Amino acid sequence: MRGLAGMNDGHKTEKQKMLAGELYLAADPALSAENKRASHLLRLYAQTTAATPDQRLQLLQSLFGRVGEHPQIVPPFHCDYGTNITIGDRFYMNYGGVILDCNTVHIGNDVLCAPYVQIYTAYHPTDPTVRLTGRELAAPIRIGDNVWIGGGAIICPGVTIGDNTTIGAGSVVVSDIPANVVAVGNPCRVIRSAVTEAL
Repeated sequence: MRGLAGMNDGHKTEKQKMLAGELYLAADPALSAENKRASHLLRLYAQTTAATPDQRLQLLQSLFGRVGEHPQIVPPFHCDYGTNITIGDRFYMNYGGVILDCNTVHIGNDVLCAPYVQIYTAYHPTDPTVRLTGRELAAPIRIGDNVWIGGGAIICPGVTIGDNTTIGAGSVVVSDIPANVVAVGNPCRVIRSAVTEAL
């Protein structure tokens, strides 16, 4: 546990601490302003429809750090800041998606997310004394190319998912999952290869 180390570091902004995986205050005015900006863009996005793809794209480009070609995110969708999210080409996220981007979230090309997929970089200290200070933690998440994440799956802080992998519905991913596998369960475990032999 990190304990109280670094809590009085005056040389870093709270955002810098957040992105470095250190204890930080989410109530920091600068972070609060970024969150309010994201909330405004998300409200506008929620009012769009599939009949206004250009408007949706413009809003996602304003919200996210990087947007690939032909993204599709079905509202309602929620994120904390947006600027820490990068998505590759042909990203699809169905209804009810959540990305808590208190650290970086890198999503590759051709990633498909079923309804209610939750991607969490954010977490709280387990030490109750530290938790009472209001400080939080966050760890980056990386999702490779051609990954399919089933409905209701939860991707926890610090996780990497390899290319061509399928995560089963309802799974809770608490550790890295390699490429080219099918993984399911709570905690999520590899059950087989994703590649089937030709008949």
